[in-house]
Amino acid sequence: QIIVDDDDSKVWSLYDAGPRSIRCPLIFLPPVSGTADVFFQQILALTGWGYRVIALQYPVYWDHLEFCDGFRKLLDHLQLDKVHLFGASLGGFLAQKFAEYTHKSPRVQSLILCNSFSDTSIFNQTWTANSFWLLPAFMLKKIVLGNFASGPLDPEMADGIDFMVDRLESLGQSELASRLTLNCQNSYVEPHKIRDIPVTIMDVFDQSALSTEAKEEMYKLYPNARRAHLKTGGNFPYLCRSAEVNLYIQIHLLQFHGTRYAAIDPSMVSAEELEVQKISLHTSNEQDEQ
Repeated sequence: QIIVDDDDSKVWSLYDAGPRSIRCPLIFLPPVSGTADVFFQQILALTGWGYRVIALQYPVYWDHLEFCDGFRKLLDHLQLDKVHLFGASLGGFLAQKFAEYTHKSPRVQSLILCNSFSDTSIFNQTWTANSFWLLPAFMLKKIVLGNFASGPLDPEMADGIDFMVDRLESLGQSELASRLTLNCQNSYVEPHKIRDIPVTIMDVFDQSALSTEAKEEMYKLYPNARRAHLKTGGNFPYLCRSAEVNLYIQIHLLQFHGTRYAAIDPSMVSAEELEVQKISLHTSNEQDEQ
């Protein structure tokens, strides 16, 4: 746990795993309901392959600028000048805002945006955003749970949702209220400031909290982004479709191998192995489409 602000109550919790010699790790930012450990499947797999990954849980911040400032201080504290960011839902929005915030002296080397959005107005909650702090925890939890999938689900997805519900229960009133405020207060990403950053957009074709319009908007904002589509996976594909998600992460990071922005220990890189994985993913996607 690390405190970087003048305010001692703002504690960042994080898991930092993999080789410390890596100076440009992959950092995971969770969604509204998530804690740092929702990415345990990614931490286990990616560190096993030689990547350095950091999963974060952010403290209570009430506006995007304050979050960006705190995150910049955290990176300074960890002595990281450039990082790759994987953001899920709200985490993805904050990752884009941070890239925009630091565009004059860039800190973000690349972005993976999972089920994410670029404009908070899609939630039609901008007018209530300022009142979340007044609501009791059980009401805030109810708002978040309203976006979780219901109905019959496969076992992995059901387990993923149970895990997220459990994590949601662990969050206090101010944590939840601040995240919902960040999620809904009026704000959008200014794409011209982050146009040169390599982006992978990861989304699912089944039911998730993200509307089709929100997805289309993301494609328009990042016309050159790579697309990582998962046929299923709901709101939390990193939990219930972790093998596919981990593979897409590796494919995204492959472009930095051999540079000083590699997130992997050079001795662990085996190009042939990745090539084989890419082919197998391609084949399985083609089979799905037939």
